[in-house]
Amino acid sequence: MDIVERFLKYVSFDTQSAEDAGQTPSTSKQLRLAEYLTEELRSLGLVDVEMDQNGYVYATLPANTGRPVPTIGFIAHMDTSPDCSGCDVKPRIVRAYDGTDIVLDAEAGLTTSPKKFPELLDHVGEDLIVTDGHTLLGADDKAGIAEIVSAMEYLLAHPEVEHGRVRVGFNPDEEIGLGAHKFDVEKFGCQWAYTMDGGELGELEYENFNAASARIDVEGVSVHPGYAKGKMVNAVRVAAEFAAQMPTHETPEQTAGYEGFFHLLGLEGNVERARLNYIVRDHDRDRFEARKDYLRGAVEWFNRKYGREVMRLELHDQYYNMRQQIEPVPHVVDIVVEAMRACGIPPRVRAIRGGTDGAQLSFMGLPCPNIFAGGLNFHGPHEFLPVPSLRKASELVVKIVELTAQKTF
Repeated sequence: MDIVERFLKYVSFDTQSAEDAGQTPSTSKQLRLAEYLTEELRSLGLVDVEMDQNGYVYATLPANTGRPVPTIGFIAHMDTSPDCSGCDVKPRIVRAYDGTDIVLDAEAGLTTSPKKFPELLDHVGEDLIVTDGHTLLGADDKAGIAEIVSAMEYLLAHPEVEHGRVRVGFNPDEEIGLGAHKFDVEKFGCQWAYTMDGGELGELEYENFNAASARIDVEGVSVHPGYAKGKMVNAVRVAAEFAAQMPTHETPEQTAGYEGFFHLLGLEGNVERARLNYIVRDHDRDRFEARKDYLRGAVEWFNRKYGREVMRLELHDQYYNMRQQIEPVPHVVDIVVEAMRACGIPPRVRAIRGGTDGAQLSFMGLPCPNIFAGGLNFHGPHEFLPVPSLRKASELVVKIVELTAQKTF
């Protein structure tokens, strides 16, 4: 099957995950794609193909060499973001994009314009897969799945490419931060792996944010407003006061590169009770810890100001910067850089302003950098996927497997 046809088949499955579902996978509809992939991998000739009770799919490409070669893996996630609908995706291929506005839905007046999305101009002359403007596309991360499966299909059809044992893993719920939680690293059995979950052609990422979530509950005192002087403590007003006193220059909209931030996700409440939800991010571990200390100190200050425990803080670490796990094994990155150059892909090594399953997997004992999948403008209706990037990513998987078999470790 051609890789474009394969990708278009995958995006026909609605696999949107859901926050706070309390189950794995968070939505049962993800299982339909997992079941399809299980059958597809078997039909291609991979072995040890299985889907576990949580919807994780594993498979093996057996080695075709007698020499000792490390077992490596390739991983992608099946779910799409809760931020935008992934139901009834209607993809369209724009042939030889000419650099002008792309009409997604003429009747609804929906377009994708290079004025708003200048990255489109990097792909003039290329075929682009776009949406109809009403859903996301799903290249995050069904492009990654298509690239891995197509690479395995190629390697099975070309036994002259010498390679070691290769493992494939497809997981649910990456978009809600739970993709790695039930990933069976021991069963996967790899020395290292790669997530195919990045963006633009050439991206290679082995640094990410250290991440924490923070919930601040505010307890007020409700009194009739006509007699409230000196008695009422308006919880939602206290919450707003707290938010206003947080550093205004350390928010997502004010930061870039290696700059960390506090991000207020939501504020809700009334006079009696209010709640603020934050995420805390920083690439540097010391600065990350200092940010958490700042929150603790701010809550303590408010409690002193109001003379009682008006605020309670719940702070939970989510994941850490994978760099400290990757640096001791530099060949894991060096092979990808060499493979990119062999495929004519300029490497773009950069830090992720976010996290991936690979970050959590790295701390679970599986070093796991992140490689581009080729899509852009994820999580919304302006998402698009350049077809040449899709093909190059799959070619890169093959080259990584080939080069790994040629190395001495």
